[in-house]
Amino acid sequence: MADKSSEQQPAPKETKTIDIPKVVTVRKLAEILNAPVTKIIAKLLEYGVAANINESVDFDTAAIIADEFGWQAIEVVGENIIALKEKTDKKNLQIRPPVVTVMGHVDHGKTKLLDAIRQTDVVAGESGGITQHIGAYQLTFKNLKNKKERLITFLDTPGHEAFSAMRSHGARITDIVVLVVAADEGVKPQTLEALSHAKAANVPIVVAINKIDKPEADIERVKRQLADIGLLAEEWGGQTLIVPVSAKTGENVAKLLEIILLAADVQKLQANPDGPASGVVIEAHLHHGIGPLATVLVQNGTLRLKDVIIAGKTYGKVKNMENYLRQKVKEAFPSTPVRIGGLKAVPKAGDILFAVLSEKQAREKISAVLQEEGAKRIVKAISARQLSEDEKNKIKKLKIVLKADVQGSLEAIKQSLKDLSAEDVIVEFVAEAVGPVSESDVKMAQAAGAIIVAFRVKIPTEILKLAKLEKIQISQYDIIYNLIDDIFKALSSLLEPEIIKTYQGRLKILKIFKKSKTGGIIGGLVTKGQVISSTVAEVLRDETVLGEIKILSVQQNKQVVDKVAENTQCGISFEGSIKIKPDDILEVYSLEKKIKQLGKPVA
Repeated sequence: MADKSSEQQPAPKETKTIDIPKVVTVRKLAEILNAPVTKIIAKLLEYGVAANINESVDFDTAAIIADEFGWQAIEVVGENIIALKEKTDKKNLQIRPPVVTVMGHVDHGKTKLLDAIRQTDVVAGESGGITQHIGAYQLTFKNLKNKKERLITFLDTPGHEAFSAMRSHGARITDIVVLVVAADEGVKPQTLEALSHAKAANVPIVVAINKIDKPEADIERVKRQLADIGLLAEEWGGQTLIVPVSAKTGENVAKLLEIILLAADVQKLQANPDGPASGVVIEAHLHHGIGPLATVLVQNGTLRLKDVIIAGKTYGKVKNMENYLRQKVKEAFPSTPVRIGGLKAVPKAGDILFAVLSEKQAREKISAVLQEEGAKRIVKAISARQLSEDEKNKIKKLKIVLKADVQGSLEAIKQSLKDLSAEDVIVEFVAEAVGPVSESDVKMAQAAGAIIVAFRVKIPTEILKLAKLEKIQISQYDIIYNLIDDIFKALSSLLEPEIIKTYQGRLKILKIFKKSKTGGIIGGLVTKGQVISSTVAEVLRDETVLGEIKILSVQQNKQVVDKVAENTQCGISFEGSIKIKPDDILEVYSLEKKIKQLGKPVA
């Protein structure tokens, strides 16, 4: 008999591994797994993913299917857009100008402060006197003490809370935040919001206490308020640089710039001007006659005319380039804002931009991004199916086709309107795009039962006629406050009133005087509380609720009265189909309709 210990143990089962890219078509996945396409499609269907032979799935989904066929998937990692942007040669780093974002509460003087710095007035051209587009400007500051000239780039983010999306883009691309607080008003809600963006971006904050020229200015009070929100002044033992300024008189504006440069020097801001450019889209819109235009901030490398660039999900060759003064330039160095033309479509504010070698490479990169976004996913397919089952027919929707003049406005308006949505009423965007209202927008609105909201865009006469013919509502706006307020009112009108039921009293039925299929007249004794006319009552028999009737009127001593008190007999005229008998009990309730209110939009 052989020794058991000497018996050969079975070899451990070898794990089969297989390489699968981040996104793969069903056809390619079948080839990789050496399995029939029909079996791959069937397995996907088992997991709730309906994908045909030419559609793509993401790696996680492909890995689950591979496991079903006995394979362990290993992801083949490619170079993504973020990695391409961050590939920078560290050998030739040079000092670059700081990028400064100006933030704060609406009307606290951010734009006027920039006017005092760059000596240009953009306030007069803006609706409602409030900046509604992000702007980028660059200036040369000459220090009067050492006579040195330094460049500073400013981003002017809109102050209205409705544009928090654009402000958050600004906070991610900035080196220093200048938080503008009015000396007469102090810290406001948007001050706190701007502070949260700055802290999230982990950038230094310089506080400019503006409007110190006003008689009611109280700098010390503002400093105390700032200390309460974590911005303790340097002179009080903190680390926050605070500069009292007056945009109106120009007082201390030069000092503010000196402080900004001091904060920049501490950070040792550097970039490599050599090599391909990379950066971020600040603003973009469609210019009729020129095409898509984008204001971009170069962050590394040098952007040149005829460079092929990718911006988000679009690409193109730089055909024209202008600086902030609208002067034509041939190149843009790190920290320089420029407006460029030549892209195939309008990118989004905040999109990453980088230069590539050729249009062919650009198309391949964009194709990979779009393919990845369009990939079918098991987890998403399941959650979407559950969501549609859970929420079906429970929510009222205000459907909107949204058109805006620039991408930044579009994103910010969408976010503001989404914030108005409540548990039972929501805004649903059927479509949204930059540019004038078109015939396809009207058809889209008609098919979806939507309204068209147009923000600072043209509506051609023929489109207005078409909309009138098709009975499609087009609401046109030039000021963000009015748009938000109107949508708030429209959403409020969709809210079902809340019915408040208040117990009033109990009545024991003594006699039936008259009865019909739709009602009757009864007599009874109020045993508890009171009985009131124009109320409702539950009919109880042996403590079982038979149904509900409506009390039309109440009589006492053959006189119609509004109510009858406890321990008093009365007659009741009612409406209802319940067959009432003596000794039945009426539980009487008054009903009050309370109009629901959405949370008021921030003004």
